[in-house]
Amino acid sequence: MSRHVRFDKIGPPDVLHLVDLDVPAPAAGEVRIRVKAIGVNRAEAMFRSGQYLEEPKLPAGLGYEAAGEIESIGEGVTGFAIGDAVSVIPAFSLNQYGLYGELVLAPAFAVIKHPPNLSFAEAAAAWMMYVTAYGALIDIARLSAADAVLIPAASSSVGIAAIQIANMVGATPIALSRTSAKRARLQELGAAHVIATEEQDLVAEVGRITNGQGARVTFDPVGGPTLAKLAEASARHGIIFQYGALSPEPTLLPLFDLLRNLLTIRGYVLMEITGDPARLQRAKSFVVDGLAKGALRPVIAKTFPLDQIVEAHRFLESNQQIGKIVVTV
Repeated sequence: MSRHVRFDKIGPPDVLHLVDLDVPAPAAGEVRIRVKAIGVNRAEAMFRSGQYLEEPKLPAGLGYEAAGEIESIGEGVTGFAIGDAVSVIPAFSLNQYGLYGELVLAPAFAVIKHPPNLSFAEAAAAWMMYVTAYGALIDIARLSAADAVLIPAASSSVGIAAIQIANMVGATPIALSRTSAKRARLQELGAAHVIATEEQDLVAEVGRITNGQGARVTFDPVGGPTLAKLAEASARHGIIFQYGALSPEPTLLPLFDLLRNLLTIRGYVLMEITGDPARLQRAKSFVVDGLAKGALRPVIAKTFPLDQIVEAHRFLESNQQIGKIVVTV
């Protein structure tokens, strides 16, 4: 028996609770992992509250990311041995696998040995954020040293990953935050510029920073009315990635700026990358290389023990964190 997080109804963090479960032996193509640390993601909070891309099949589990040691191996799995330190890349449905637990099953294609310079907590924090940012910025946008990239919600784990990846390729990361309270920390984390959107004129500041050219790439998890300003601040032929919907307000198409700047506004989700074996392999190589060199380094905002999973989700939804929330097991 091992402890696992479950929820029996859609709702706030309080619906989460721990149960004891027997975890079966891994089937063909699976491994069973003794978990040491779990990454907590906004997608999981949205799944729990019924606001995600798929509806939970109740009673449901949670968890896209975990790091630990392989405890047993299913038929046909190669490249791993019992005792290997590994982490899991989000590449599956939360209705199929859930990694919030002490002993979990995971599909072997989504499991990777992490560089030895990472702790288990750092490994659990790495893959959702780096592969999400890599997919949009590198795989699709081909971000380069000539580019400026706008990063709303920059203090989130994915926002920080985007800052680091932009710096890794020599681009100019422009972090957006509602107020200036996080300015100094975002600059410490590598943001070339920080714009407090409730205190400064977003369009004017981007124009000043880019000498009137605008930002070629925007990586936005928020949507809502700010999309119009992001479009106005974009460069001609710019691309706006809409990879989330954190704003509760409607997201309206900024048609005139779309036409004037010949923009692409593109929906994007992580599974576009992790669902394609060739693109996933390129993502793994990019991230492993960046981690090994130290160009990519997970930033952990706070850790919680497994029996405080409700508190971890409450902290996630408070938006106070800078970096990743990790649960230790």
